[in-house]
Amino acid sequence: MNPDPDYSSAYLEVETDADDGIKGVGFVFTIGRGNDVVIKAIESLSERFIGMSIEPLLDDMKTAWDMLVHDSQLRWLGPEKGVEHMAIGAMLSALWDIKAKRAGVPLWQLLAEMEPEELVATLDFRYLTDVLTPEEAVEILRRGQEGKAERMQHLLDNGYPGYSTAAGWLGYSDEKMVSLAASESTEKGFDLIKLKVGQNLEDDLRRLRLAREAIGSNVRLAVDANQVWDVDVAIDWIQQFKDFELEWVEEPTSPDDVLGHARIAQAVHPIPIATGEQMQSRILYKQYLQANAFEVMQVDATRVAGPQELIIEYLLAHKFGKRVCPHAGGVGLCEAVQHFAMFDYIAISGRTEGRYIEYVDNQHEHFVTPVEIKNGNYMPPLAPGNSCEMTLETAEKYLYAP
Repeated sequence: MNPDPDYSSAYLEVETDADDGIKGVGFVFTIGRGNDVVIKAIESLSERFIGMSIEPLLDDMKTAWDMLVHDSQLRWLGPEKGVEHMAIGAMLSALWDIKAKRAGVPLWQLLAEMEPEELVATLDFRYLTDVLTPEEAVEILRRGQEGKAERMQHLLDNGYPGYSTAAGWLGYSDEKMVSLAASESTEKGFDLIKLKVGQNLEDDLRRLRLAREAIGSNVRLAVDANQVWDVDVAIDWIQQFKDFELEWVEEPTSPDDVLGHARIAQAVHPIPIATGEQMQSRILYKQYLQANAFEVMQVDATRVAGPQELIIEYLLAHKFGKRVCPHAGGVGLCEAVQHFAMFDYIAISGRTEGRYIEYVDNQHEHFVTPVEIKNGNYMPPLAPGNSCEMTLETAEKYLYAP
């Protein structure tokens, strides 16, 4: 589905005239030419903030959300989805980055230590109250207070489970795939490996057999179709995977097809269906959950409008009893999304069993505080902020200015 990616990032910095030297960072991951479009969107919405006092926004992040998401002229382009929505996410991420840096803590900790009422006051429940009200969200977060200190210490000591996609790419030879699958599980400690599928059924079955032999029965195996199938094709194809004890089948069809996913999920049960990395808004997640159209929810850090929408998505997943295994890889996605999975563990779900953050071992060298993997786990970042700041060397080397 994405045969010629050119990994890119529309990168935003927010600076103030404060003497603390703090700047906020946000970005939108793209795979090439779309970067130019996102940058224009960021430029279009950022002009209003020039010369504005930032303190009122940091003190009331719901005001910042409303200024951007509820701008009627920008909203017309969505509404609340697409390029403008992703650009809004970069801006809001930069503001939350400043807020965390001024507090001297990483973003996951800032969110986890906010009082339930304070955090919920930053969120937008429009179109959601038939399934999740602010009062319910506060109650979920209040329940999450119990045992929070112990979970935070466990996170600091052990990290959060990751899974590896390193072996998965369809262009790899069988030998390379097998070698990577074995090394990622035995040497790096990942207990879930994911392969890409969907181009040729016989190739898929052969590669799955080889992968299962390479990693053994104690390591979990998932597959990702990257939206290539129509619904009936997906059902027939996935049913051929029944002997491999798959952890999930990811993105079997269009991310906008709620009812199609529901049909697939019902037809291939008990093989779990996973999707979400290209869902464009909290409203679509709501509909998927109402339709029981997936078992595994896969949020993406830059697909929606920043931290507030991601928090809403985690609250929705908890309300419906679904586990969240975030999408990552790309430029900065691992660095960004780890904060939300860790926040969820500490403050919402209280669980890591069956939950993983995707990991791909590239592009991390471009970040000031790259992710740290230990025994297959993401170790929690300790530097203040959202971990998305790129190095000056990367910015100077790869900056594209047409």
